[in-house]
Amino acid sequence: MSQPTSVPVSVIADTIVRTVELGVTITGAALDGDTTVVFCDLVDRGAQRCPGCGEAGVYRDTVERRVTDVPVAGHPLRLRVKVRRYRCMTASCERVVFSADSRRLARPAATTTRRCARCVLRRLVVDRTTVSAVARELGRSWDTADTIAMQAAQDLLAEAGPARLGGVRVIGVDEHRWAHTRHADGDGFVTVIVDLTPVVDRSGPARLLDLVAGRSAKAMTGWLAAQTPQFRDAVEVVAMDGFGGYKKDLSDGLCNKILLS
Repeated sequence: MSQPTSVPVSVIADTIVRTVELGVTITGAALDGDTTVVFCDLVDRGAQRCPGCGEAGVYRDTVERRVTDVPVAGHPLRLRVKVRRYRCMTASCERVVFSADSRRLARPAATTTRRCARCVLRRLVVDRTTVSAVARELGRSWDTADTIAMQAAQDLLAEAGPARLGGVRVIGVDEHRWAHTRHADGDGFVTVIVDLTPVVDRSGPARLLDLVAGRSAKAMTGWLAAQTPQFRDAVEVVAMDGFGGYKKDLSDGLCNKILLS
């Protein structure tokens, strides 16, 4: 651990909130009811170049990007980040105006930071928290929290790509009541499929393979059918809960595998 030294207040704030992870630095803060509002600037990265032609742009104006971050001290946190915009001076370039790179902060057009989206997914899948509880923690609506979680799951799986299915010998299947509403599609249940091979091998934690809406026979058979014969043949053990629909699906799709209930 580094030793404490005399440093500017902004550095202390950046360290406590860990905004350095997001590529921003804190310039001020305020309270808005139960929500903590933190004002930030993007960390200066020098000349900003047009994503269209690669030439350096000329400063045009500054806009504010507002995103939700992970809660701090038990309260919702909003970041209001100043983002510079530039004008491309290359006559042949189709881009006229472009913004400074804020991809470390959040996905394009996203209303939450990248780490907030990951936190939401972890709270729902690992901690088995309800969407309603997560929404309260963020100070956002139920629909927003649900959308954030689904997008985070899709991004995680997209980043991993097909390679995430390689070397899978032990699968874990469980249900999670994602949507705590009476009329939600599939009764609000999501089938969570994880790779338990690293746990069995004691080489690391379980890995998320996929999330499938519902917990019906169709949910699992559809997922299994979408995988390659090589993948199904490589699976040796399936660990699951006692829901009968899963057992039927896995007995049909992986008929010679060991099933743990």
